Amino acid sequence: MLTLGCARNEVDSEELAGRLSGGGWELVDAEATPDVIVVNTCGFVESAKKDSVDTLLAAADTGAKVVAVGCMAERYGTELADSLPEAAAVLGFDHYPDLAERLGDVVSGHSIPSHVPVDRRTLLPISPVDRQATDVTVPGHAWGPTVARKRLDDGPVASLKIASGCDRRCSFCAIPSFRGSFVSRLPDEIVAEGVWLARQGVREVVLVSENSTSYGKDLGREHAGQGALEAVLTRLAAIPGIDRVRVSYLQPAETRPNLVRAIATTQGVADYFDMSFQHSSEPVLRRMRRFGNTESFLGLVEQIRELAPEAGIRSNVIVGFPGETEGDVDELARFLTEARLDAVGVFGYSDEDGTEAEGLDGKLDADTIAARVARISALAEELTTQRAEDRIGTEVVVLVESEETDDEDCVGRAAHQAPEVDGECVVLDGGKYAVGDLVRARVVDTEGVDLIVEAIEVIPRANPEPQ
Repeated sequence: MLTLGCARNEVDSEELAGRLSGGGWELVDAEATPDVIVVNTCGFVESAKKDSVDTLLAAADTGAKVVAVGCMAERYGTELADSLPEAAAVLGFDHYPDLAERLGDVVSGHSIPSHVPVDRRTLLPISPVDRQATDVTVPGHAWGPTVARKRLDDGPVASLKIASGCDRRCSFCAIPSFRGSFVSRLPDEIVAEGVWLARQGVREVVLVSENSTSYGKDLGREHAGQGALEAVLTRLAAIPGIDRVRVSYLQPAETRPNLVRAIATTQGVADYFDMSFQHSSEPVLRRMRRFGNTESFLGLVEQIRELAPEAGIRSNVIVGFPGETEGDVDELARFLTEARLDAVGVFGYSDEDGTEAEGLDGKLDADTIAARVARISALAEELTTQRAEDRIGTEVVVLVESEETDDEDCVGRAAHQAPEVDGECVVLDGGKYAVGDLVRARVVDTEGVDLIVEAIEVIPRANPEPQ
């Protein structure tokens, strides 16, 4: 099984691996000779789609049967199948419950009709509170007595899905059309899966969704409303064996003071804020169908740092959106300069199939977009480097994730650093520490956004109950 894209896809792959194992399939290493290669594709932006197609073609070159699943397969279905005959099957989310049987059909040489895409928002009720009673397949939500998630690596960090889909209508984003409307998982299911992950040796769980700040709005009075996500955070942080809980994908317009306080001050919850700002110029944000502006965003940053001065704050921004002016870019630069975020991803705008922004006027040429990306990227790199330097002399708690470096140091992450997307910590003389160790350390130097740290002590593992 090959997985592309985001952490949400990784959770989906582990659910699929569990379904396949339960259906009699054996998951083999890449070096083995598989009968079938399942590629969990990404269909978010053009570069991700290209990576998915390249992976499918490379998988077909091995001689194995290739099955495409995931977001690109769901989004394009028959179109992808027609343009990629190398794939033996292109299956959508609704095939997931019967995937073991479908792979059997593939190996037997039977033809499976390709997935026919639909707008998945139309499959669920408009009213959020009516969605829990439907039987629509929602990837990553099936863990429980009948579907045993199967971990695809043995690292100390694992993602945990708390919701899927999105009810927002950002003009540049196609995700709701193929991921569907917003659906929360029940709190007890999330906590039970967290307990299971702890028993697999996980010390940090990363809560993922398309929009974590909407969590609970569809669960009814018993669970929903103000405090639903805060309550889940508190319960997860209390699980024996789980030392760190991290939340990702927060919408600034939905991030309320109580949630900020819970993330900033709850023991065991990383004081880390993955804020989806996207821009800060109000005219651009309105064309994106988003809320906020530079001043409101700076106020949110100030609110966070009043409670947790060392909190990590990261965001992504899009430059070159249709109608964006040089003044809009200057406003974004002002925000970044004053906010001093810990990590910033900078992306140039590109049209996405079926989105409102695809039809907007005021499109900018590729050279202009590239120049703006270069300008904001250089500024972001300078500012995040300075923010890292501000941490010299402070203490951090590092979760060791790799023992092997050229000079026998080890590598891990502090609370303000999320997997894959942020910087890391290099622990000097770290050869004596093992993957999964939690090490208290002092920051002595930096390399860009990466911290160089000296260990002070190892924090004992709080072992969970036996499985």
